[in-house]
Amino acid sequence: MNSSQGAIVPVSVYLDVDGVVNPFSPTGTTDWGGEWTIADAGILDVAYAPEVVAELNDLAEHPAARFVWLTTWERLAPEFLCPAIGLKGHDWPVLTSQGWDEGAEWWKLTALQKDLVTAGSERIIWLDDQLSQESDARSWAEYRQDRVLCISPDPRKGLSRSDLAAVRAYLD
Repeated sequence: MNSSQGAIVPVSVYLDVDGVVNPFSPTGTTDWGGEWTIADAGILDVAYAPEVVAELNDLAEHPAARFVWLTTWERLAPEFLCPAIGLKGHDWPVLTSQGWDEGAEWWKLTALQKDLVTAGSERIIWLDDQLSQESDARSWAEYRQDRVLCISPDPRKGLSRSDLAAVRAYLD
């Protein structure tokens, strides 16, 4: 999205790992019809669809996209996951639960809100399989209306073609 001065205003894309990039015990084929790929991420094996990684890498090159890790993997995502699956997220900011996981609110919502204060993003995309279960996060997103795109994939399948197409359309 462009501002009135013509500068690109970043769209922050908050990315979870488990249930989103790395589905829980996936069965059958990926949404692209291929087999799941298993990779050793150093700390555990991860299952993923190579097409999801390719699309995320492509989306991360979008001039408006500002990808941010928002996952319990925290700093382990860029350190171990990225090299294992070929995701080019080594330099993305990492939000942590440190200091935010002691209250009643979901630490990811609190960390995201704090990040938005400094990021300057007017619009965000939030990709997390747990979003459908977090009423405070859903309420917050509904209040922000069309400034937030929330995608909560089936945790056994992760991101789908239609999910990634929605991300691309929102960035464009």
